[in-house]
Order: sequence, then structure tokens, then C-alpha cells
Amino acid sequence: MNIQLMTDGGADIPERLLTKTNIIQVPLYLHFSDGQYKSGVDLDIPSFYRKMAETNELPRSSAPSPHDFYTAYKQIAQDVPILMLSLTKGLSSTYENAVAGMKLLLDEEPERKIAVINTKTASCGIALLLHEAITKIEAGYSFEPLVEHLEERAEQTATLFVLKTLENLIQGGRLDKVKGKIAKTLNIKLLMRASEDGAIEVTEKVRGDKKSIRRFIDQIGEYTKNVEDKVISLSHCNAEGRAKKVLNEIREAYPFKDALIMETGPLISTYGGEGALVISFFKH
Repeated sequence: MNIQLMTDGGADIPERLLTKTNIIQVPLYLHFSDGQYKSGVDLDIPSFYRKMAETNELPRSSAPSPHDFYTAYKQIAQDVPILMLSLTKGLSSTYENAVAGMKLLLDEEPERKIAVINTKTASCGIALLLHEAITKIEAGYSFEPLVEHLEERAEQTATLFVLKTLENLIQGGRLDKVKGKIAKTLNIKLLMRASEDGAIEVTEKVRGDKKSIRRFIDQIGEYTKNVEDKVISLSHCNAEGRAKKVLNEIREAYPFKDALIMETGPLISTYGGEGALVISFFKH
């Protein structure tokens, strides 16, 4: 492939994309009380869950540094353009650091072609954009039109979440303990989405798991039409059976032409908690 695709630890990528092309993923950092780990390097998904169970704590996460990005870019041959699809700026300093790393390298090697896109999404949303990039590269897109197309696509991506448990949000300090306890008692499930600037916002509170899943599926039609020529991307937090069942229900209701399914990595799993589901698709 004549264009190098890159992303970071905020992306969850299905095996079928990784076997198709060499996507470089710059890991983010996870901080447990016993030290710092690189996601996907020092900790894979099973060992991440083991670590959480052993320590009974949620890790803090931090973005790759500008130098991490500089090093990743520099290993690519100078004549190969690089397209970096970054975790949303609304959740992390990853995008700014990816841009800073690009500037460091361009100061040294100004003839290089590098573009960094704020995807305004995460997890399977970035997988959807990587799938789109691969499709367009295979269709013969050169670098500049590809970057322009992916920038447009990032604006058109809908990313929706449903949480099965609020435990991780409470433990991570992102949901008030009292409110969390009331929500748990009432069996409240949260439906969320990536906002226009790529932050996460709660859209609905639904009582009961079945109702929340039904609503999760129903709302797809409020965001998109003509799904026959679109792809849906779904990631799950340690809940493959649940994810496959929901994906089948989605495809019965909406005949997407293709589907990507994957497990969430440590970053999304930390916030989503067991059983969380994320879907992404293009609105237009």
C-alpha cells in the first residue's frame, strides 16, 4: 500500500482490517498503582481484565507523547505519505500530541507528507474510518483526495454507546456516587453518543437492559437512511455473545451491506465497563 495508515490506542481494530494492511497503532498509557503500562504492548486485553480484577482498581489513561508519535512517523520511509487517524480531541490530548509529533518530524524532513485527522470518535468509529480509508486507497485515491475525503467522513460519523453497568463510571469518578446508586437501584441504563465536537454526551436514560438495547437499535434510523450501501461497525466490552446477538438484530432491522465487529481495548473498556456496546456508521 502506497499510503501508511496510523492510529492510536483509542482505536479498536478488527482482525480482518489488520490482516488486510499494516496499520500502525501508537499505544496510550495505562497507570495502575503498581506502575505504567503501554496498552496493547505491555498489556493485552485478557491481561488488562486480570489486572483490574487483581488490583480492584480502574487505571488512569494518558495520551502518547509528541515524541511517541515522532518516533512512529520517523520509522516510515520518507517517500511514503502518512495518514494518522486520531482519537477524538473531545476526550484526550492525543490529537494535539500527534500534531506536535508531526511538526517535530517536518522540521527535520520538510518534504514528508503527513496528515493528522481528529476523528471526533473512538473505538469502532475509528475502525469504520480505517475501513473507509483502505477502500478508497484500493480504489486508487491519491494522498490529498484521501485526506479530504476522510476529513468529510469524520464529520459524518455517528457513534452511539449503551452501557450495561454504571460501575466503571462511578469508580472512575465520572458519575456522582449518590446518583450512581439511585440509577443502579432503579436499573437505569445510559444511552450516549459522540457529540459534534467529539465529546461524550448522555442522550437517554432507559430502565432495564432489554429496553435499552431496543432503543439503542431503534435510534439508528434517526441518524441514517439508505443503509444498503453502508457499513456498520460494532465494538463490545468483553461481551462477544451479547454483541453478536445485537448485531444480528441490527442487521435484521437495517440491511447494512457489511459489518465490522471487535472487542474494545483497555481505554474504552475502562470507561464502558463489562457489557458496553459501541456502534458507528455514516450518517450520509
